[in-house]
Amino acid sequence: QVQLVESGGGLVQAGGSLRLSCTASGRTISNYKMGWFRQAPGKEREFVAGIGWIASRTAYADSMKGRVTISRDNAKNTLYLQMSRLKPEDTAVYYCAADADRTLAIRVGADNYNYWGQGTQVTVSS
Repeated sequence: QVQLVESGGGLVQAGGSLRLSCTASGRTISNYKMGWFRQAPGKEREFVAGIGWIASRTAYADSMKGRVTISRDNAKNTLYLQMSRLKPEDTAVYYCAADADRTLAIRVGADNYNYWGQGTQVTVSS
């Protein structure tokens, strides 16, 4: 089992940047495909970005393409999400998650992910 802890959230002005981190313990994240999701008040949890075991294999939600970059450092057991040109509508709790599935595909459904962090709040002011 893997435990995930997110950090790096906070309050930022529109147009600003943040880098979220997700540190894992218990097992190495190299065993998992990893993803970032977000959930705004009153909305369902939605996929933001995902990364396969091979770091060059990534996927992004259309709403985030060009504004976020997902990366992983297996040696540090850490997942990252670099976000830029943030908008007020990006305000949400951001979660990292681990997918134990053994296929190559990066899955976008939250139900596919086995382990979750507790989330970190990102608030973008206008």
